[in-house]
Parts: sequence; structure tokens; C-alpha cells
Amino acid sequence: MSFDLSVWALPDGATPADVRTAVQQCRQGQHGERYPDPRVVGFYRAITGRYPDRPARPDSPWEVAPLHATSDHIEMNLNPACADQVLLDIERLAGEFDLMLFDFQDGSVYPPPARVRR
Repeated sequence: MSFDLSVWALPDGATPADVRTAVQQCRQGQHGERYPDPRVVGFYRAITGRYPDRPARPDSPWEVAPLHATSDHIEMNLNPACADQVLLDIERLAGEFDLMLFDFQDGSVYPPPARVRR
């Protein structure tokens, strides 16, 4: 069973409840039509530059590849045996790109460190 995380590019002031609503809409196949958020594009390039998702590789941390990427979020289904460094890199990059992190296992939402300090 995979370990699932997603990162979200929501407007300033977005709350954990806003992230959970967006996750639910995604699960229902509701994706708004808009240009890709530059934060999502930057995160995708950075994380797949370190851990490629195309083509799928036997040593990949991704349980599902390619990653589910839309204009406002990226869903990552991780192999449960992946190295802790992968999770650390995801957390670090989410902070660098001002993305909120959603943990599918328990529904936790983690705002970027910059938002926490405000």
C-alpha cells in the first residue's frame, strides 16, 4: 500500500479546510480550468529532477508514475519502502515553493514554513 501526499498551490490565506475541500473536489474529478501555477511547475520540476517519474524505474520512490499533476496540485503515491530522504525533500520543496502539504493517511495539512512564521 502506498504512502500518499499531495502539495497544493492555494491563495494566501487558505486554511487546512480549504485544502481538504480542494482534495475532495479532486477525488470527485473536479479540476478547474486554469493555467498551471508556477509554484506547482517549479515543485514538479525540482522533485522529478531528483526522483524521475518518467519513465517508471524499479528503484523509484513512486508507487504510481507518472505523478498526478494538475494546475494547482501534485499527488504523489510513494512506495512505503522509499528512503526518508524523499519525504524530507518533498517537505523542503513544498516550503520553498510555498505549497501546502496534505497527508492522505490522516488528513493533516501542513502549511509552508513561511506561512507558519507570519
